[in-house]
Amino acid sequence: MRWTQLLFAICVNLLWVVPAGSQASSAEALPAPLRAHVQSEKFGIVTSVRGLPLGVRDALQMLFGSGTLDIADPGAEFQMKGAVRNARLPLRRLVAAGCSTDHCLVYYERGGTDHTWHVGLFHWTPAATRLEWGATAPGGLATINDVMNAVLSGKIKGQPRFW
Repeated sequence: MRWTQLLFAICVNLLWVVPAGSQASSAEALPAPLRAHVQSEKFGIVTSVRGLPLGVRDALQMLFGSGTLDIADPGAEFQMKGAVRNARLPLRRLVAAGCSTDHCLVYYERGGTDHTWHVGLFHWTPAATRLEWGATAPGGLATINDVMNAVLSGKIKGQPRFW
């Protein structure tokens, strides 16, 4: 009986630690200097997860805290809210993405209990990649231009509870 109680206590404590460690550092709209830089860049459309630079895919995997890159391509099946949990399906699905010479903007939906949408702006080079800014986003943005306009206008802000 004591082992069961101990195991339960450990699991409850871990539930509080994991989400806190995966939160973005910014809860605000895209900062003005970064907004000006991003606005001047030309973003090419990325149509699949494999189209993202390797460094961005690695950064997403670390952000998700998963052993694999847990995200499906646009239009592919994934674990939607209310659906029967299928461990073979990814928890996330890419909606739109675009990359410039030094940034990638990634917009995706996350299924599960709370169906949410997220956006992340990654600074990337062949040597290093880092999440520069991220936020919870509204659903219904269909293209990278829609996402870019929402980000640049300041309509997207707010720190994600989880990625």
